[in-house]
Amino acid sequence: MDSTGLSDKQVIALVDCNNFYASCERVFNPRLRNVPVAVLSNNDGCIVSRSNEIKALKIPMGAPGFKYEAVIRKHNGVLLSSNYALYGDMSARVMDVLGRFAPEVEIYSIDEAFLNLTGIREKDWELWGKNLKRTVQRWTGIPVSVGIASSKTLAKVANHHAKKILSFKGSLSLLDAKRREEALRRLPVGEIWGIGRQYDKFLRQNKIENALQLRDADEKFINHYMTTVGHKTVLELRGYSCIDMDEAPATKKSIVSSRSFGKQVEDPDDLREAVSTYVTRSAEKLRQQHCVAGHMMVFLSTNRFKEGPQYNNSLSTTLFPPTAFTPDLIRTALNLLDELYLPGFEYKKAGVMLADIIHENDVALSVMDVNYLDDHRSNLMKAVDRINKMYGRDTVSYASCGIKQEWQMKRARLSPHYTTSWKDLPRVK
Repeated sequence: MDSTGLSDKQVIALVDCNNFYASCERVFNPRLRNVPVAVLSNNDGCIVSRSNEIKALKIPMGAPGFKYEAVIRKHNGVLLSSNYALYGDMSARVMDVLGRFAPEVEIYSIDEAFLNLTGIREKDWELWGKNLKRTVQRWTGIPVSVGIASSKTLAKVANHHAKKILSFKGSLSLLDAKRREEALRRLPVGEIWGIGRQYDKFLRQNKIENALQLRDADEKFINHYMTTVGHKTVLELRGYSCIDMDEAPATKKSIVSSRSFGKQVEDPDDLREAVSTYVTRSAEKLRQQHCVAGHMMVFLSTNRFKEGPQYNNSLSTTLFPPTAFTPDLIRTALNLLDELYLPGFEYKKAGVMLADIIHENDVALSVMDVNYLDDHRSNLMKAVDRINKMYGRDTVSYASCGIKQEWQMKRARLSPHYTTSWKDLPRVK
């Protein structure tokens, strides 16, 4: 397998927050420490985050919350609704700390980041990882695990073992060949980053049970049966870095904002509130990446799991000139909704998608149509975004979004926002 031009001298760390949603809840509520804590998905449905105590009760990820509520309460545990505003803010705080430890950070997900440490002189990388772990916990309250290796995939392997094996105390380096071999031997092939269910099944059928066996597999077998991604995975397991760092994530090609309603919705006014709210969120994300959209789609759907007539439909339109001005986007979306809406149905979900996204600097000039970037509308959006960032989301909101929003998804177990709302700031007694 060709490794020409690839380096095995890179140093890459993967930092992963432990049980992230549950850990965020514990930061501001010490009573939740050392008790079972599970966080539920939208509309308080399935379990999407589990504390170690929940895992010890053998409650699986994705299980319906109501099914295990009695067991959790029996062990003095709690079920909580997802508090996305809190989790997003805590994630930003963790990533800010990580940026102090490495010149290049790739935020991989809300609770994971890769750090490029190549060129940094360090005698004991595991000690370095423990120092990072200690600093993140002290400054944010969030526990993390650190895996260090010469490639992203091996860093994932190291992080897996650092989290699972308590003797490593949350930090493991696989830069040593003997330790790397033992770590790969202990990792089932299905646990490797990039190996999905189908590959897992196929590889096991061919007597490849763990990561070490995949690393040492016959090259003719790899070339014949595995895709480009599979080739890269094998090279990474051999210590070659061939998955680049992505310090600046690419601009999203589309932005979708959608939620299932907390109850069946018939009233067109409720639907208008929901669609206006989704447009507002999408436009905020659009402006955050300094872009405008040239296409919009609005969609509606009933509950396909409920008996009776069903209705699912969508309408779209071109936005010319492309824009990120929320009032114009809301007006367009509501016009589409008026055409979409059919009375007599109970709707379960609505949503908005913005597409044909381009950067503000790439908007074509026109002598016929004035772009919102060229007049007071741009300054107005900057002012609104600045106020909402400073004082909390929806400090300045749009009348069409409503006030009570009784259609909102069910979150009966929602904890305070703590860091993103003035009224929820913790009080010292």
